Amino acid sequence: MKSKYGIHLIIFLFIVIIAYGSIQNPFTVNYIDQLKQESIMVSKMQDPLYEQIAKEAQKYEKPPIDAVVDRVWKAVPGYNGLQVDIEASYEKMIKQGRFEKQKLVFREVKPNVHLDDLPPTPIYKGNPEKPMVSLLVNVAWGNEYLPDMLKIMNKYDVKSTFFLDGSWVKNNPKLAKMIFEEGHEIGNHAYSHPDMKQLSASRINEELSKTNEVIYATLEVTPKWFAPPSGSFRQEVVDIAASLNMKTIMWSVDTVDWKRPNPYSMVQRVLNNVHPGAMILMHPTSSTATGLEQMIVGIKNKGYQIGNVSHLMDESRISFGVTLD
Repeated sequence: MKSKYGIHLIIFLFIVIIAYGSIQNPFTVNYIDQLKQESIMVSKMQDPLYEQIAKEAQKYEKPPIDAVVDRVWKAVPGYNGLQVDIEASYEKMIKQGRFEKQKLVFREVKPNVHLDDLPPTPIYKGNPEKPMVSLLVNVAWGNEYLPDMLKIMNKYDVKSTFFLDGSWVKNNPKLAKMIFEEGHEIGNHAYSHPDMKQLSASRINEELSKTNEVIYATLEVTPKWFAPPSGSFRQEVVDIAASLNMKTIMWSVDTVDWKRPNPYSMVQRVLNNVHPGAMILMHPTSSTATGLEQMIVGIKNKGYQIGNVSHLMDESRISFGVTLD
């Protein structure tokens, strides 16, 4: 009996050893590859160059910024964070065997809260950490100034967001197409330039929907941004725009060009008030047509890029903004 149990025990142990060996066999290809990878990683981490990159990386890291509803500025978009890709940076420097700041490789880190996660709220500016501004051109009149404005924007490779009045598009399809074909973004500016704050819900919906319909019929594009005429709105306007998949856009810097100010004074006022994330309101007027070039040059000289609203609201970094000295 003892010998019988002994044989069974030996067989059981033999099976266990075989099973364990098939998993942990140090001579299997996968296990050997794993050991190689671990050895390489340990070797890298012990390399003074790798250690230096890891240490320097901490200087340039920037945490992502979540989108928020600010008490004053309402909805503010998020902004990607920044990290040094230590592995990629190491691979770029390993041949020379020395640390070079200009060879650091960066990757962006997305925030946890995005603009689309926020409740319907008006937007007055982009993220204050993003060195970009947007030109908002509200169009319901001023046809004679549009060609010159478009030429100046084209000269400096500036793409803006033009908020078009629906009835204007219906009456001026060629000009609307000219704006769109120049690569500018198209927004909704209601149909008949009404005081949106005073309209019923059904009229608000009609003004927005009708404008989207005529813009699509003319340009085959559906706006995702809405600018209330004269900046007049109430929360219901914002909610109805959101139901039509549009966010409500306001501004943080105003040219007040509809008052026909002196172009030089207007430009200086804008440049004195421009800031990272600024949205600059303008119209096709003689003042803007005359001062636009000086304004664009001044904005760029301050270190800002100029992009349309979609570019400004995007969380991506337009540049890493890291000083490596």
